[in-house]
Amino acid sequence: ECPMQFGSRLNSMKDRLDLWNGSNDVLGWVARQGQVKGLELVDFNYPQHLHGLELQAVRDALSAARLKTGAICLRFPKEMQLGAYTHPKPEVRGKAIQLTLEACKWAEELGAEEVVVWSAFDGYDYSLQVDYEELWQQVVAAFRQICDAFPNIKVSLEYKPTDENTRFFAVPSTGAAMLLVQDIDRKNMGLTLDVGHCLAAGENPAQSVAMVGARGKLFGMQLNDGYQRLGAEDGLMFGSVHPRMALELVLWLRRTKFAGHIYFDTFPRNEDPVREAEYNIRRFKALWAKAGELEEAGVSKIMKKHDALGALELLEQLGAE
Repeated sequence: ECPMQFGSRLNSMKDRLDLWNGSNDVLGWVARQGQVKGLELVDFNYPQHLHGLELQAVRDALSAARLKTGAICLRFPKEMQLGAYTHPKPEVRGKAIQLTLEACKWAEELGAEEVVVWSAFDGYDYSLQVDYEELWQQVVAAFRQICDAFPNIKVSLEYKPTDENTRFFAVPSTGAAMLLVQDIDRKNMGLTLDVGHCLAAGENPAQSVAMVGARGKLFGMQLNDGYQRLGAEDGLMFGSVHPRMALELVLWLRRTKFAGHIYFDTFPRNEDPVREAEYNIRRFKALWAKAGELEEAGVSKIMKKHDALGALELLEQLGAE
């Protein structure tokens, strides 16, 4: 039986309002997620989802929906376009750190163990625009301050190689992210891997899971899929485009004894978001079971021989896609 707990993108509950009779606000979206079979957790964006809300109102909404908080995820405001932790003005860097500390406090109050930091703005667009080492040290210093202020909260970087906000991020790959964690050197600092971000970086997500998980630094997983044309992040349903990569990723989550929760970072703009979330949960559980079959069937022996054909034949034998 799959032991994972599941969360799904709260903003997806804004879509297909023709299928929803409740309120179109954050607490209404929580109520709508309460309809998703198999969903246990809500990941909130901060400050967008929680600013202006009373703590007890959020707790009541979660209780009514029979859900708990999985993580608080940073979304820095547009005024930090030139950088959050890496802004040229120290007062803006300080504000970005303060926002993160506020997110950590919300996590404590809502019973979550993790704060996920994805900065759309910590990077650069042109050659000679920034001092790379200065950027790196600013990120290191910011995370050290945050980790030290909340030692009981897991602080997790969700790296991304590129997007329309920042052409090159200060931390553009799984390897660079692991180097950053090593330089920060705090027990409560780790990584959240997003499948779409790994694909955009030209990586095999399963290899990234193996690398990070083996070092005890895989704090979170955000699952999705996509075609990754021109660096786009498609946010499609998990395993819908790369089913074998998805299966191998789940295999390595099992092998590395991943202890975080699974979050589906998908964008069902035209689909029923409740059905879409339920599909993702079913898909993951089926892949979890199939990964167990692979282990029982001796996939380790195939790996030791680097036997690609043997791996494909085993998948064929087990009826995997």
